[in-house]
Amino acid sequence: MKIFHLQLKTGAKGKAVGHSDYIRREGRYRSREDLVDVGCGNLPSWAEGNARAFWAAADAHERMNGAAYREFIIALPNELVGSRSRDLVHDLICYLAGTKSYQFAVHAPEASLEGGINLHLHLMISDRMPDGIDRPASQMFRRYNPDRPEAGGRRKDACGRTNVQVSESVIESRCMVAKIINEHLERNGIAERVDHRTLKEQGIERQAERHLGAFRIQGMSGDERLAYVTARQAMRGRGEL
Repeated sequence: MKIFHLQLKTGAKGKAVGHSDYIRREGRYRSREDLVDVGCGNLPSWAEGNARAFWAAADAHERMNGAAYREFIIALPNELVGSRSRDLVHDLICYLAGTKSYQFAVHAPEASLEGGINLHLHLMISDRMPDGIDRPASQMFRRYNPDRPEAGGRRKDACGRTNVQVSESVIESRCMVAKIINEHLERNGIAERVDHRTLKEQGIERQAERHLGAFRIQGMSGDERLAYVTARQAMRGRGEL
């Protein structure tokens, strides 16, 4: 079974442009040579197709302590390359972003422990829902006015939802993302599948593997890396990973 990884992050006001530069490998991130694909969509007319201009407006005009963006980070099967990877990314974006403004990037850094590549998608999405009203940038990120929508900003997707409803939405997203990935694996003749369920829900009695990150891996000794890789390979052999 292939590893399923989906992470959802929230980006605060003032952080959107910097993160946009990070996923696009622009500015101080330009030296990183792992960018595979990049794009954006559903931007308002005033952004003129420039995602960075859109995020700059979100940073400037989003209300204090508001979220400027949500980000999905999703592991992609390494076997799906080229057009096959682009088709999968397209379907994931259609499901997760829908009609909302978004920017995406696909990275393929070298895997730190076992070699190969770590193909994954970064998808930044604005919570602001389009409603057919043409607002300038200074108005779009204001608080929504239910009585006079044309006088306020765009409504946020999570507006009015309880914590339980938001949690249920994340679970549903994990399920659908796994389904989309598995459909593409099957379509391309790959037998392995991903499973969005927790290990306990799958009947596997062990703790979830901790994501180490490149910085922590760099601090590991050779023996520590070997022990970690050996344990991971043993779990794969038992069908637990």
